Amino acid sequence: MSLRTGTVRPISLLLSTVFAAGTLTGCMLQELARDCGGTDGRVKEMATLDILDSRPAEATVARGFEKVDAGCWADSGDVAVYADRTYAFPGTQGEVAAHYRTAVARDGWKPDPEAVPDDLCFVKEEMSLHISFLTAEGLEEDGHGSRPDLTTGAGYSINVHSFVNSGVEAGC
Repeated sequence: MSLRTGTVRPISLLLSTVFAAGTLTGCMLQELARDCGGTDGRVKEMATLDILDSRPAEATVARGFEKVDAGCWADSGDVAVYADRTYAFPGTQGEVAAHYRTAVARDGWKPDPEAVPDDLCFVKEEMSLHISFLTAEGLEEDGHGSRPDLTTGAGYSINVHSFVNSGVEAGC
């Protein structure tokens, strides 16, 4: 018994469409499954890194930033864990830089070879660390309002992050 050609083509087209949709949906579902699930231990580990508590002698934990901000974010298949700490410092940016260049070296961090020479960016294992100086404009954009305690002298934030299972190398 032979099938009519008019019936075979629509069935082939239907099966091809179902197969393609299934394949695409499977890939999309796999991509969506790459999220922060299972990163709690790594987030806690990042939040307790000694380098986050290292600071110049006169630096104080900034008001409103008493706890380490740590968590995970996922975007376009990349998953990263992070930990941030913000300090107010009455001195200069140069003093902050000198402190961290010494502290990170003692803790095994190395300058990021791809960073600009004056940038305070370091790598260790699969993590990167960056020191960011705060500005009134940046604080305003982030919803922290007017903060003279962070914009007089050298208010700064120390940020550590690490990509999880993505093959992305540590860097700033």
